[in-house]
Amino acid sequence: MKVRIWDLPTRVFHWCTALCFVALVVSGEIAGSAMMWHFRLGYALLTLVMFRIFWGLFGGYWSRFSSFVTGPGAIVRYIRNPSGFGAIVGHNPLGSLSVLALLLFLLLQIVTGLMSDDEVFTSGPLVGKVPAIWVQKATFFHTQVGKVVLILLAVLHVSAIAWYRFKKNENLVSAMVSGDKEVVHEAVGSRDDLISRAIAALLLTFCGLAVAGLLWWAQAPS
Repeated sequence: MKVRIWDLPTRVFHWCTALCFVALVVSGEIAGSAMMWHFRLGYALLTLVMFRIFWGLFGGYWSRFSSFVTGPGAIVRYIRNPSGFGAIVGHNPLGSLSVLALLLFLLLQIVTGLMSDDEVFTSGPLVGKVPAIWVQKATFFHTQVGKVVLILLAVLHVSAIAWYRFKKNENLVSAMVSGDKEVVHEAVGSRDDLISRAIAALLLTFCGLAVAGLLWWAQAPS
C-alpha cells in the first residue's frame, strides 16, 4: 500500500534547499557580480531553513521532529543492528541525525555569512552590528569550516541515497518527488491537503518577512 510520507511543503523545501545550496557553493567561488546572487540565495536559504524549523513543529506527521528525532542510544543501536528496527517509514535514527546536522550547519553557515567580511569586496549586512571579534570568527567559520562541513554532509547524504537505491533496492528519491512510499504494513499518513498547504504558505511568508525585517534593521543607522 502507498502512504503519503512527505507533504508538498516538505518536498518543495527539500528541492529548493538543494538548488540553493549548489548555487551558493558555485557563486561563492566566483568574484564580482556573482556575490550579489550569493547574498540573495543566502537570504532565500535562511527563509527556507526558518520555515523548515517551524514546519518541524506544525507540518505533516513524518515531517515533524517528534516523529523522527531520537536519542543517541537509538542511533547507536541502529548502527549496530539496522534490521532490528524493522520496516521504517520515515527517517531512520541515523537519517534523523543527518537531517538535524544539515539544518544546524546550514543555519550556522547562513548566520556567519551575515557577519562575514572579506575586507576586499564584500561584507555581510550584520558586520556593522556586531563586535569586530565576532566578524573575525564568523568569517573564518564561513569560509574555512562551515562550507567544508556542509559539502561533506551533502556528499554523505547523496551517498546514503545511492546506497539505499543500489544495495537495498529502495528508491528514496521517488518518495521525495511524489510524496508517497510503498509500505508493507499500515502506517500513519502525513496530512497534505489545501489547508495544510495554506498554513505552509503563510509560514513561509512570515519567514520571508522576518528575513526582510532583519535586513532592514541591519541597514538602519546604529
